[in-house]
Amino acid sequence: MRRHCYALFVLTAASLGGCREKPGPAPGLVADAVSEAGAATNPKADTDGAASADAADADAPPPEPSGPLLVDLAGIAHLPPPIPENAPRLASIAMRTDVVAKPDPKAARVGFLRAGAIVEMDPEIAGTAGCKDGWRKIKPYGYVCVGPDATIDLNHPIVKAATRRPDITQKLPYMYGIVTRGGPVYARIPTAEDLKAHEPGLKKHIAKWEKDKESGATYGLDVWMKWKSSPSPPALDAMEQKLTDEDIPFFLKDGGRVPNLSGLLKTNDLVKIGQVERRNGVAFVETFLHEGRRYNVSTDLRVMPADRFRPIRGSDFHGYEIGKDVDFPFALVRRPGAKRWVWDEGKNKLVANGEVPYRAAVGLTGKQKFVGGVLHYEMKDGGWIDDRHAGRVDPAKKMPAWGKNGEKWLDINITKQVLVAYEGTKAVFATVVSSGESGLEDPETSKSTKRGIFRIHTKHVSVTMDSDAVGEEFELRDVPYVQYFQDGYALHGAYWHDRFGQPKSHGCVNLAPEDARRLFHWTEPQVPHGWHGAARSLTGTVVFIHP
Repeated sequence: MRRHCYALFVLTAASLGGCREKPGPAPGLVADAVSEAGAATNPKADTDGAASADAADADAPPPEPSGPLLVDLAGIAHLPPPIPENAPRLASIAMRTDVVAKPDPKAARVGFLRAGAIVEMDPEIAGTAGCKDGWRKIKPYGYVCVGPDATIDLNHPIVKAATRRPDITQKLPYMYGIVTRGGPVYARIPTAEDLKAHEPGLKKHIAKWEKDKESGATYGLDVWMKWKSSPSPPALDAMEQKLTDEDIPFFLKDGGRVPNLSGLLKTNDLVKIGQVERRNGVAFVETFLHEGRRYNVSTDLRVMPADRFRPIRGSDFHGYEIGKDVDFPFALVRRPGAKRWVWDEGKNKLVANGEVPYRAAVGLTGKQKFVGGVLHYEMKDGGWIDDRHAGRVDPAKKMPAWGKNGEKWLDINITKQVLVAYEGTKAVFATVVSSGESGLEDPETSKSTKRGIFRIHTKHVSVTMDSDAVGEEFELRDVPYVQYFQDGYALHGAYWHDRFGQPKSHGCVNLAPEDARRLFHWTEPQVPHGWHGAARSLTGTVVFIHP
């Protein structure tokens, strides 16, 4: 049985046609993306691969990007100016609004918007084929159908409620939490009577939460305050004083309900609209105190008690710019506990002389030798490090055609767990990754990463993935910076672990969140500012994965 990366299906009639047969979301949950199956192509012979049905067709290629990258390899964001106030605009009102190449329902998909996204558009209707309210051409390219998934009414309830956009200036685009104790999902702030009905064990739960030092009341409040300008009192103080914030989301005030972006509000009287289970991962866009208890609002506008979650900061690690942070030859320390060895002439052997930090980049002299059957590299400081803990990084010995042609490409070494990014023949960035936990076994029958030459064809700022996708038995919402290159295989950020440099996934290439952010905005196809994703076959960045 193949075990690799898949996004969960959108449960709509429009999305069911042509979807691969993969499990849908857990009962009561609605996912926000389909599995992005697209044929990656051999860069040496693009015509050998079938183009993804969701990628842009050759008749309407997107314009060449101009200006700086939205995020460069140094991690610096370069945001464009806002849309002019008098410009006509269109807004997304669905978790995925398709952008297509032509004003035609059969046209190839070139990108995606997400609820609350507002983009500039041409004021004239571009056609009505398959779109009663008309297609609009948006900037910088593509067409969107005004209808169930998009509107030109900027006062639409979903547009007003979903104003929090993904934050591409930081390593994670949202606030994240992993469920530690399963619990209800609400359509509004629950009353005391609601809590008795839907959380009968609340008193016992809160008692455990108060004492939990690893993910309880005293842990990670800074994560929930990601977008707050003023600090919050400690969680236990807030609960004891029964504090209520002034900036509760407007749609939840005075008993108000969330707009039905999730599709779970089947009737107007529903209070509980779902359940989260232990080890589910959820992304949030808002947080607030109500009568001492903190509640979070998810990206699809569901209300959840924050005390059911462990706040997730994500790894602080990121890779290195070659030529700025480090120069060839160098090694990346991929496992903790790496020793610095020195040669003891008296004992005629290597002896330990300190440690080399996990994931450090260490300059090498180029000399290497086997000692006790283990390969060691000489560091520029005179010490030695072994290849069980560090992977030597060298420029490509034989430059491939796409490099000679000046293309961007990614060189991923499974054995070393190292990724090197190239601009043509120049290596510009290096980092450690976590590929499939089965190493070099057959990816068709094991949890290993598929090897070969591919092209990135579909990218999402975030997308929900199932357990097979990430190597854990739970659903993870809004996995950040996902880049599909073959079938369900993708590069993506991982907010749930910090073991980069060691095999970990079910087949995807896991990146530290900051590395994922930088590489996402560096690779092709580019995702325009304000969009949630882009799709294009044949011309995406090359991904070369090898032992």
